This record gives sequence, structure tokens and C-alpha cells, in this order.
Amino acid sequence: MAKASRKRNIIFLLMFCCGLILGVGGFTFIYAKGYSYISNDPRACANCHVMQGYYDSWVKSSHHHAAVCNDCHVPHGLIEKYLAKARNGFNHSKAFTLQNFPEPIRITRTNLEDLQHNCIECHSTMVSDIAAHRDVGQGQARCTQCHRSSGHMNLD
Repeated sequence: MAKASRKRNIIFLLMFCCGLILGVGGFTFIYAKGYSYISNDPRACANCHVMQGYYDSWVKSSHHHAAVCNDCHVPHGLIEKYLAKARNGFNHSKAFTLQNFPEPIRITRTNLEDLQHNCIECHSTMVSDIAAHRDVGQGQARCTQCHRSSGHMNLD
């Protein structure tokens, strides 16, 4: 009899913990507008106040009418795109919650590689000779070294 009661208590405790995690997680997801990050809407990037300047500068940039945040900052393949969004979402949530991010924020090595790949992919007809250069292939030369303000005006 005691064994059945103990098992019932453990099951209840597990269900309570799962419900608590799902409830707090769901509330946080809705409160933090987590659903918006699944979209391609650039306003989702400005949900966090530290990103507002980047959004505002993108609105003024040469890419405003041609590309949204995801076009430049995440891979274009469906699976790769959502894996990158999940990785970035987790990292951003953790950094902003713990308040342990540098200001101004800086792009990560992985995201910089995605950005470089996407620049070359979108502008391939214009940059094919440059992109074939050894320095570009080895990551020693990047589009953003010369075209720093293409996507975001006046940011440092």
C-alpha cells in the first residue's frame, strides 16, 4: 500500500513540475513575443531594447527595401534557418536574462560566417571574382570590412 502511495506522489510531483515548467515557459514565450521570432518580420528583432538601434539603422540602410534581418543573418535553407534561429534565440534569451552581454553587442563568429555566405550568395553575379579569391575563402577578407554600413547605417 505504501509503495503505491509513494508512486502516486512521485507521479503527481512529476506532473506538477512539468505543468509548472510548461506554464512558466508558455507565459514567458508569450510575454517575450517568442512567436514573433519564427516569422521574417524585422520588427521581431527590435523586441529587445538593445536591438532597437540596429532595427532603426536597418530602416535607413540601403538594404531596407531589398532584405530583412533573416536574409542576411541566418542561413537560407529551411532546416539550417530554424536551427540558427533556435540557437540565436536561446543565446539571446540567456544573455539578456542574465545581463551578461557586451554593449554594444557584437556578432558571433558563426553568425559572421552566415552573414558572409549570404552576402556572397545574394550578390554572386557582382562578386564572383572577388569571392573566388583565396583571402575570402580563408575568412581573411569579409564583405563587411569594406561595406560595414550596408545593412546598418552608422553603427559601431
